Amino acid sequence: MKIQRYVAFIALVLVSTLCQAQSFQFAFVSDTHIGNPTAQEDLERTIADINANPSLEFVVITGDITEFGSDEELKLAKQIFDTLKKPWYIVPGNHDTNWSESGSNSFRVVFGAETFAFTHKGYLFAGTGSGPNMRMGPGQIPREHIVWLDSVFTHMPNPDMPVVFLNHYPQDSSLNNWYDVTDRLRTRNTQLILHGHGHNNREYRYDGIPAVMGRSNLRAKEEVGGYNIVTFSNGKAGFEIRKPGIETLPKWIEVPLVKHDFAKDPTRHHRPSFAINKLYPNVKLVWEYQDDSDVGAGTAAYKNLVIATNTTGRIYALDQKTGERKWTYRTNGKIYSTPAVANGYVVVGSSDNNIYCLSAKTGKLVWKFAADRPVLGSPLIEKGIAYIGASDGHFRALDLKTGKLLWDFDQVNNFVVTQPLLYQGRVYFGSWGNEFYALDAKTGQLAWKWSNGSSNRMFSPASCYPVAANGRIFIVAPDRFMTSLDANTGEVIWREQMKKGRVRESMGISNDGSLVYVKTMEGQVYGVSTSANNLQVDWKSTLQLPYELAPSAIIEHNNVVLVPSHSGLVSALDRRKGEVLWKYKSSNSLMNPVMPLGKNRVVVSTMDGKIVCLEYKPAK
Repeated sequence: MKIQRYVAFIALVLVSTLCQAQSFQFAFVSDTHIGNPTAQEDLERTIADINANPSLEFVVITGDITEFGSDEELKLAKQIFDTLKKPWYIVPGNHDTNWSESGSNSFRVVFGAETFAFTHKGYLFAGTGSGPNMRMGPGQIPREHIVWLDSVFTHMPNPDMPVVFLNHYPQDSSLNNWYDVTDRLRTRNTQLILHGHGHNNREYRYDGIPAVMGRSNLRAKEEVGGYNIVTFSNGKAGFEIRKPGIETLPKWIEVPLVKHDFAKDPTRHHRPSFAINKLYPNVKLVWEYQDDSDVGAGTAAYKNLVIATNTTGRIYALDQKTGERKWTYRTNGKIYSTPAVANGYVVVGSSDNNIYCLSAKTGKLVWKFAADRPVLGSPLIEKGIAYIGASDGHFRALDLKTGKLLWDFDQVNNFVVTQPLLYQGRVYFGSWGNEFYALDAKTGQLAWKWSNGSSNRMFSPASCYPVAANGRIFIVAPDRFMTSLDANTGEVIWREQMKKGRVRESMGISNDGSLVYVKTMEGQVYGVSTSANNLQVDWKSTLQLPYELAPSAIIEHNNVVLVPSHSGLVSALDRRKGEVLWKYKSSNSLMNPVMPLGKNRVVVSTMDGKIVCLEYKPAK
């Protein structure tokens, strides 16, 4: 937060602390889902109703503003909200960030910020955004938002001021890092949490803090949509459902607004367990690096360096032996592109619409190439050419040394987030438009494209890293289908759902090319034959994870199969027997692709900004 914003915020706090909490009313709106068939009309009706009520002093909106987080939806939502004649405060939800063509960048551009803090009649209202951002998984409050919340609490002149915290998600285990927030809230006089996500009105309690979930503004099966009118009066918060233009229903809940002595709370609230790290003495932590932002992509290696990125737009290098930061380069957008390194160059895309090439040794800019939209795809470098997709409908091949455009395929439906596959002279990748492409690697000409036939883009084969063997391309997708395509023609060889378990987006290939590893949502890992004419399971691991969503790729290295998870756990499996060799839990957040480092080390990064180097004893 800029100094000017701090000064203004502190001034508001000082004014507010001069008076005690007073009675007031405000509108609590959530889950507007612009892009839904009735969403625009429902929201316009709600705003007209709010504007007509002089008792409402401000409006809070707790996420899922749009259906897909598209730039078009966000701009339309902003246009509608701008008709409000009262102060309004807004945060994003998972629908605004998970399928975002801008890499979750457009929300803050369109609305000005992803967080807010303001005081009103003796209360501090503070709101943060929540993901998952760009990767399917449990929710997560971005690391940079938690750092921001720390700064807000640190600069409160009166630590006893009553606090109301707002977020899209429930502050429980549906968020990977709920405890990072509730632990902080419990250090202050937090009296209430407001959130959406569940589309219903309900009362909750999170780690001892009272909370209220607000209904969706959508009408669903009703005549009109609706929102909550919240009244703070006489030490209580009352909630009434307002049907715009029709009626206000009787108060459905009243929550006491009191100071809780959290320090004396004897309850042992649930926290993630890291006890598993004591069960496998054959793996140990070498070093750990904690970023102040999310790390939304995997890492790359160059000589004695580990190259990483974060969602404040930084590309940086860490010492492989110590984890100490050696150099940093700043872009102007969030980064969800896993860097690629070759010949002393590192290439990465940014949501600021540029593709960057830096010196891997020094971090100095070599060249950058401007796309028309954010670049969320991860590059692949082969024989001096960098291949990368973007959100502007283009997939490009660039000269590694100069950044010169070698060819440009401009017919991609929707946007690209995956790392492409180069196989038998062709480049293969999927998009969030339900299509999968094969391009000539030399010319960029379309060889073929395949569609899954779905009208729902959430089922797109977009996030998986495709693999190939025996003249076949293999992909998995959120529709729970695994598909084998002829690499030459694009014809379907087989397309099946597993009889036991549901595949989703996480897959990889064995070093000998005989198996495609797939991870199911039920937490099992299988090896599917690359030569059979149906989905034939030839290998199964003994690993059993809980419910699992992480789309990150599975990697085999030196006969060890490395499996990432959405809860910060990496599992190492024996390639021959499928037995678990070791497990290590570095955090509780979604894990990016694991990077082998030498013979017996791996680097693991997680979405909460943690990067760790592990060393393990090779299997006998």
